Amino acid sequence: MMNDILTAGLADWNLTADDSQLAGLNDFFVRVVETNRVMNLTAITEPEEFARKHYLDCASLLTVQPFDGLKTVDVGCGAGFPGMPLKLLCPDCEITLLDSLGKRIRFLQECIDEMGLTGIEAVHARAEEFAKQNRESFDCAVSRAVARLNVLAELSLPMVKVGGRFIAMKSKDSDDEIDEASNAIQMLGGDIADIRDITIPGTDITHRLVIIQKIKATPAKYPRPFRKIKERPL
Repeated sequence: MMNDILTAGLADWNLTADDSQLAGLNDFFVRVVETNRVMNLTAITEPEEFARKHYLDCASLLTVQPFDGLKTVDVGCGAGFPGMPLKLLCPDCEITLLDSLGKRIRFLQECIDEMGLTGIEAVHARAEEFAKQNRESFDCAVSRAVARLNVLAELSLPMVKVGGRFIAMKSKDSDDEIDEASNAIQMLGGDIADIRDITIPGTDITHRLVIIQKIKATPAKYPRPFRKIKERPL
């Protein structure tokens, strides 16, 4: 059933997954559900719902950005979304899964090792600290994290090369949040290139992709320590 949902949903976007890619997605699903019994990873555990609300939701990124060949960081990856599905669907991309919660990162690294994946690593670090050590070293940053866009932009844009992109996955009701973040995005060297509202196949759920182009270098003082980001968002 999961394979049928994924194949049909991807086809709606003129995308495909071969048997090995579908097998990888099924393998990761099983690992998430099994680990979820002892670790809070997701509230979504039914195969059909998982396929739509996790996998197809993450795959919506492929409608706006080809990831094969790109060095990409998943900021605040949580249980591995969207980074793991992107890697399984785009085996030639290079993914860094970044999260501050060690037990999630340990789980993800175990999945990577046991599934025999290459070109992907799970890093336990705070985003603002990792960004200082990896300034403008990624072609793309993605985030499905729940932080507001002005905060995500300060954490993510410093890592993106000039000419690269930061794509934030948001709700369709994020107009005020986007307006609030517009000044911060400009200060950080970005420009909102596009906003896409995408309905997940087989559902009535519409999510939003905010596509931010990196047009100039981020000033060296950003990102600030997270305490300052939280106290005084840009």
